[in-house]
Amino acid sequence: MQACPVPVDDFNGTDCQADLTWARGQYTRCMAKEKTIYTCTECGGISPKWLGKCPHCNAWNTLIESVAENPGAVKNRYSTQRQGLAKASDVTALADIEATDMSRTPTGHEELDRVLGGGIVEGGVVLIGGDPGIGKSTLLLQALDSLQRAGLNTLYVTGEESGAQVALRSRRLGLDGSQVKVMAEIQLDKILATLEATQPAVAVIDSIQTVYSDLLTSAPGSVAQVRECAAHLTRAAKSSGVCIILVGHVTKDGALAGPRVLEHMVDTVLYFEGDTHSSFRLVRAIKNRFGAVNEIGVFAMTEKGLKGVTNPSAMFLSQHSEPVPGSCVMVTLEGTRPLLVEIQALVDDGGPNPRRLSVGLDRDRLAMLLAVLHRHAGVACMDQDVFVNAVGGVRISEPAADLAVMLAIASSLRGKAMPKGFLAFGEVGLAGEVRPAPRGQERLKEAAKLGFSVAVVPKANAPKKPIEGLTIHAVERIEEALDLVRSLQ
Repeated sequence: MQACPVPVDDFNGTDCQADLTWARGQYTRCMAKEKTIYTCTECGGISPKWLGKCPHCNAWNTLIESVAENPGAVKNRYSTQRQGLAKASDVTALADIEATDMSRTPTGHEELDRVLGGGIVEGGVVLIGGDPGIGKSTLLLQALDSLQRAGLNTLYVTGEESGAQVALRSRRLGLDGSQVKVMAEIQLDKILATLEATQPAVAVIDSIQTVYSDLLTSAPGSVAQVRECAAHLTRAAKSSGVCIILVGHVTKDGALAGPRVLEHMVDTVLYFEGDTHSSFRLVRAIKNRFGAVNEIGVFAMTEKGLKGVTNPSAMFLSQHSEPVPGSCVMVTLEGTRPLLVEIQALVDDGGPNPRRLSVGLDRDRLAMLLAVLHRHAGVACMDQDVFVNAVGGVRISEPAADLAVMLAIASSLRGKAMPKGFLAFGEVGLAGEVRPAPRGQERLKEAAKLGFSVAVVPKANAPKKPIEGLTIHAVERIEEALDLVRSLQ
C-alpha cells in the first residue's frame, strides 16, 4: 500500500486530524485490489471463488480466474449498444410471413458445399473447429480463392499469421494471382470498420480466439472476449448481409474452446476430423440452420491443398485380394450420404480379465452385443479378448452396425471368412431380434452400385422389387443370421 499523498499541512483547524483520516481512507479504497471472478469455459457461468466443479453446468476444472468488469463501464457499453439497435419489428402471425428459400452461393468445392447444405448463405455465420495443422486455414483459403475467381468480394482476416505467411501458403497451394484481400488484425473495432468499408460477400476470421475488444479488460481468448467479439461479428453479419466464417480453437478433448454459447450463437458448426498421419480429412456438420446435420465432406490432403474425394467408401474399405476372417462390410448413413464401412473384429485367447476394446464404435454397446451373442446364438466369448475396429478412422454412432459387428466377431472366432461381396446391416435388440435400419433402400442401392452381391438385412428392410446384381437375405433374429452365414461360407 502506497503512502497517502495528502499533506498534513493542508488541514487546519480543530478537525484536521479527522479530515486527514478521511482522506487517507478514501485513498486506501481507491488503491484496493481489483475484484476477481471465476468464469466457466464451458457455459460462461460466473462464480465468486474457485471451485473444482462449475455450479452452473457441473463441468470439472473449467473455472478460470479473470478480472471483474467495472459496473459503470458495462452499463455504458450496453446502453451504447441499445442505441445502435434497429427498431423492433412488428408482431406478425406465422402464416402471414412469406417463406422464401435462402439463396446459396457454391464455394467451388463440392464436398464443402455438401456439408454447408449447398453453399454459403448471405448473412450466415459459420464456426469451424479442428486440431492444429489439420487444414482449416488451407481449406478456407482455397474456398475464398474460388469465390473470388467467381466474382465475389472476399476478405481474409488473420490474427495468427502475417500477410506474408498467408501469401506464402497461397503460393504453395498453387493459387497464383489470387485477388483475395488479406488483413492482419486482431482489434475488433478495426475489423468491424474494415467490414463496413469494404463490404465483402464472405469474410474469414482466423481465429476468433485472437480477436479482442477494447471495452473489456480481459486478455484475448478469454471467455468474455470470445463471447463479446463473436456477438459483435454475428450482429454485423446479420445487419450487413456478409457471410462470416469463424475459425475456432479446440481443447485437448477435441471440443471447441471457449463458452458453449458460442455454438448457439452461430448458424452452422463444422468440425474438422482426421488423423494427422493420414491424408484423409472429414468435415462434419454438427449444427446447421440452413441444411441437414451430421453431413460429412471427405477430403484428401495433397501437395496442392485439400481435394474432395468423389468415392469416399473406398477409403473405409480394406483392399483384400481374398476375403479374410473377422471382416464384415456394412452401410452406414452420414447425414444423407450412404457410406460403406468395413468392420473388423479380432477374437483371441485372453487371460483372467479378457479385454473389450472398440475403435470407432461404442464400447458399452460392444459389451451388450457380446452378451446377446452368447445368450441367443450360443457364441461364447467370456474368456476371449475381443477387439473391434471401424476401418478408415470413421466413427459410427448408429445402431445399424450391430449385425455387422456380431457377424465379424463370429467370423473371427470360427476362423472362416465371409463370402466375397458380402455385407450386412441392422440393429440387434436385447431379445435377439434384428430391427430395421432407416432408409434401407438407399443403403442397398449404394451397395449394388459398388459391386456387392450378397446382403443380409432385417426383414423390414427387404425391398419389394429385386435389386439387380444383389441377392438379399432377410432375417428376423440373430441366430437366423448366423445360420445363414454358415451356410454361405
